[in-house]
Amino acid sequence: MQRRLLALAAVLALAAGPALAAKPPPAYAPITPRPEAQAQTIVLTGHDLTIESVLAVARDGAKVRYAPEAIASAEAGRGLLAQGNAQGIAIYGTNRGAGAQREVRVTRSEDGLEGARAGARAPGGLPEIDEEVLVRAFLVIQANHIPYNAATRDYMEAITGLLNARVTPVMYSRGTLGEGDLFLTSNYNATLVGRGEAYFQGVRMPAAEALAKAGLKPITTATGGGTTNAYATAIALLLVDEGRYALEWADLNLAMDLLGMNSSITPLTPPIQQRRPWPWLAWQADKTISLLRGTYLTEMDEHRVLQDPESLRASYIRLGSAWQAWADLRQSVTLQMNSGEQNPAIILDAKPDDSWALSTPWVQQYYVRPGPLSNGRGGFVLSNANWDPYPMTNQVEAFNTAFANMAVTVASRIDHFSDRLPTPFFTGIKPSEVLTPEQIRLSPYIQEPFFTYTDIWKELQMLTQSVPPDASHNDAGVADLEAMSRLKGSRGRQAVALFMQVAGYDLWVSTYWLDVRKAQDPKRTFGPAATAAWTAFRKVLPWQQDPEQRGDKPYGLLAHDFMMTNPARTFTGAVPAMPASAPLPPAK
Repeated sequence: MQRRLLALAAVLALAAGPALAAKPPPAYAPITPRPEAQAQTIVLTGHDLTIESVLAVARDGAKVRYAPEAIASAEAGRGLLAQGNAQGIAIYGTNRGAGAQREVRVTRSEDGLEGARAGARAPGGLPEIDEEVLVRAFLVIQANHIPYNAATRDYMEAITGLLNARVTPVMYSRGTLGEGDLFLTSNYNATLVGRGEAYFQGVRMPAAEALAKAGLKPITTATGGGTTNAYATAIALLLVDEGRYALEWADLNLAMDLLGMNSSITPLTPPIQQRRPWPWLAWQADKTISLLRGTYLTEMDEHRVLQDPESLRASYIRLGSAWQAWADLRQSVTLQMNSGEQNPAIILDAKPDDSWALSTPWVQQYYVRPGPLSNGRGGFVLSNANWDPYPMTNQVEAFNTAFANMAVTVASRIDHFSDRLPTPFFTGIKPSEVLTPEQIRLSPYIQEPFFTYTDIWKELQMLTQSVPPDASHNDAGVADLEAMSRLKGSRGRQAVALFMQVAGYDLWVSTYWLDVRKAQDPKRTFGPAATAAWTAFRKVLPWQQDPEQRGDKPYGLLAHDFMMTNPARTFTGAVPAMPASAPLPPAK
């Protein structure tokens, strides 16, 4: 969103005349490799890739290579296709056309490069993907799918060569209905044969030039790998990573809001959780109350209300539910990127007598007998629907919904802190009752947020509304389902990014009220995590400073930038382990 606004500003400046013309902002976000990651090598097998490993390669610049058995499996799959073709077996995409041409006999060229050459002109919709990390994540996931299918060693090593040398294909961001991602996932083949454009270490140039600078050669042998949902999975993977970062800040902000509001901790106590034993809610309550242990909220206060508003009292329920949806999404993404999605599926060494279904006359016609082209191995080549990306796509949307239902509590809490009733109902006091006029003048008072954060929140709301199910009759009715995985995942990432802006306002408000509570009673304590975050933020946005010396950047953006550069775990440290069904991955 920020890039789009900057681009619009540049256009308006140019329209105003040469004197106001400004250089357009860069439209591409390259990665910044980390030296310690570049010394690491991730081994692809097809079945044990982790989200953390994808990010190590895609974002941090770790190297990647195939396990020998992964290359052997893909080469054996290619041999089985060749043997099946020689035996006259109908094979989708090999001796039969694709999509609506599935019954049409075709003859492929010897080198099999038609798809790669066509990839330079494959359809797509603007804008181009402007994040190198997304294209690289796609390449890692795509590469991990290949051992399930058919490919040559040269082709597989060409893909890892792109990643290791940071040759990143230019790809479009739109043009898929989410069922295999089709043309968008074929564009990278154009780079492999030296067609189209690519980035070499963040600099755009013709793909052939990028390969030459990297010391790579265009491939000249058969391609492979098949079409997968690697693009949609890469988007969902980044949603998992970014969603976790946002949820960790939501954890800390909730504790700070409770401290700022002088809230009751009774809803978080263990007996309450035992009355309704949802594991994720109990985990969240334990996490939250642990951050409040030893704080002034555990002491008697005759002015503390019996019950807070629901947005404070029930926040841990919404937040724990969002974490549960996050864990489900994380599990789905991990399974999706370690699965065989390609059509047709190559089932090496399977035999008709392995199951009654394989022994039926209809399925037996797709059995490839062992022969010389397959090095004496047999198996089946079976058409399938494995490229339908459910349930991962369902989990993406489920997370978006749960995340929005958590985010609404944050927006509501900001409103309650800004209560303007004659007698504040929730905070119990007005800042003017405990601060001097000079302290109020020098404090970063809440003047800005009302319209700004509400505007952001409304856009977030729209992004997390469900995408209506639909079907279309593309490709003569063969491709008639739409998962819209790209749209759902992209909207989720945008919602998370917008939430971090809303959360910035929440941090600003809560830290303001921590200072107010401290002024109300200097003996009050806020616990290690909240105190550490509060103190660190005060170095960015001081509590007492002449407004003229504060600079012109909006306070909400100062808070947002602080949160984006300081992970919440920096202040919270270790947290209770997640429910056993979804263990927390080690923090880096």
